[in-house]
Amino acid sequence: MGRLTVVAVALLGVSLLGAPVAAAQNPSLEVTVTLDGRDVTGGTVALDPSAPAEVSVTAVNPTGSPKEVRLVRVSGVALALTFFAYDTTIPFEVPANGQATRTFPLDVRDLDGQAIGLLPTSIELLDDDRVVLGGVEAVADVRGSLWSVYGVFGIAMALLTALTWASALLALARHRLSPNRFRRALRFLPAGIGTGLVAVVTLSVLRLVPPEPAVEIPVVLGAALIAMVLGFLTPHPSPPAPEPVDGPTVGLTTRPLG
Repeated sequence: MGRLTVVAVALLGVSLLGAPVAAAQNPSLEVTVTLDGRDVTGGTVALDPSAPAEVSVTAVNPTGSPKEVRLVRVSGVALALTFFAYDTTIPFEVPANGQATRTFPLDVRDLDGQAIGLLPTSIELLDDDRVVLGGVEAVADVRGSLWSVYGVFGIAMALLTALTWASALLALARHRLSPNRFRRALRFLPAGIGTGLVAVVTLSVLRLVPPEPAVEIPVVLGAALIAMVLGFLTPHPSPPAPEPVDGPTVGLTTRPLG
């Protein structure tokens, strides 16, 4: 069960580090993207595997030197994991102090088996060295299958979390938890982390809240804290009842009278 804790801590660590890394980049192009004629910047756009989407990218170059774009990348990320990514090679040059627009179809037919629900999505322009020249962030409403990679990931997390809770509660019922309150709190920590992860994925699949770092980190940390408090407050395990000790049998001898 400790593997769940390691995985969750790693996911949270990458999520926490993801924002500073992205902020450290210095994109040289100002990018505007429309999907089927609708501006995607900061909004929610539908990605339907049954129909291709028409993507239009406009790049403005405010610098004094031309920029060479090699490809456009569309990727969806949740819990620091990339669940879908499409690279479209479409070379073009953005002149110095000028702009360029390119329109192309995005074939997302295999998206049905990759994701479902709301996912944070980025559309980026990359050069020959795969350096990001600019991009925009949006939320994609993926009309995929529950049995997609993302859906199965959520189901697997739910099953693993249920087993973790069952293990902790069974140990509580059998009075096998540690007498130390802090150890008991740590015993419930993996179940709390798993509960938080399941909540994040469920909200995403139900199209209620996208799994962005500003949401997933507080949810997972809050669930972990609640589980630790529950473990800390569990009753002190009672010592096992002493087993009866069989003593020596004292035989009584009866003698007939008379």
